[in-house]
Amino acid sequence: MIETGSLGLTEGQLQDALGAAARAPSLHNTQPWCFRLTPDGIELHADRDRQLPVADPTGRELRIACGAALYNLRLALIGHGVRPLVTLLPDPARPDLLATVRRGGSRPPTPEQRRLLEAVPRRRTNRRPFTDAMVPTPARHALRRAALDEGAWLDLVTDPGQRFELGVLARRAHELQMADPEFVAELERWTGHGEERPDGVPAAAGGPLPRPNATWVLRDFSGGTARPDDGAEAEPLIAVLSVHADGPREEIRAGQAMERVLLTATTHGLAVSLLSQLVECVDVRESMRRLISGTRPPQVVLRIGQGWPVPGTPRRPLSDLLLPPETGLPGSTTLHVDDGPDPASTNHHT
Repeated sequence: MIETGSLGLTEGQLQDALGAAARAPSLHNTQPWCFRLTPDGIELHADRDRQLPVADPTGRELRIACGAALYNLRLALIGHGVRPLVTLLPDPARPDLLATVRRGGSRPPTPEQRRLLEAVPRRRTNRRPFTDAMVPTPARHALRRAALDEGAWLDLVTDPGQRFELGVLARRAHELQMADPEFVAELERWTGHGEERPDGVPAAAGGPLPRPNATWVLRDFSGGTARPDDGAEAEPLIAVLSVHADGPREEIRAGQAMERVLLTATTHGLAVSLLSQLVECVDVRESMRRLISGTRPPQVVLRIGQGWPVPGTPRRPLSDLLLPPETGLPGSTTLHVDDGPDPASTNHHT
């Protein structure tokens, strides 16, 4: 039951929109977002309790993940005929209030937006080996256009020299991180587990252990019980997403662009995983910037190819994601969520 409607949506439509937002990817599937319903919209907040202090000390990847959730929220609202008006970082006194979304009139979805919205529950982070089949040229063009439409750039690394240097950087970043006991402990807390929990990357969704001297080292692998990978593709398509600058606003923009690229890849039947170590190590990230994008700071590195279906990862119940209404606001919206099975608590994806 909703006491006062938000964005002119029914209770079911609001749950659907928030459930779509909650299906966004995040580092180690931490799901570092929460929402507050207001009389005239939805607020997106960063959940600092889910920031990774070792891998993400500045909160950059947290904001990228929240940007991805914001894109899904925008898309879901359009699917319900709402034209979303988004304000990023609306209150300097509340830096964890990342965005507010209000109704800007009615807007039916385009055919492309319908396809992207249908891809939200199908998207997966695929940590398994891909085939050696090439990513078709039309799909490459669509991926780059998806980034541009969100104010970002997607550089496809096809030059052999750049690919070699980027592989060297990926290996160096991986070795630096795995030599840090605090990083390894944090990684083990969030990945490779077998127990039932609503977050993290379970062993079933992880990839194989990296081969010795593997060029494109994957993370979130499923721990010491997994066999080393002997069948990884030789030449995956590597893409680097960048925006104008660093800082919270641009990082939220990068997250929206990343999710649009990921959903576009899903509509083309492509598999994607992230090479996060390349942007988490400061020195390596700077070297990659000079190598790939010049002045623009890289925010996300993607491995793209043709893969096989993989299991999803869990999602937190929607009731855990809702902040209580602010006191003193007339007409505050209350969404009563059933704690049983709901769209946000079933297995989806990081």
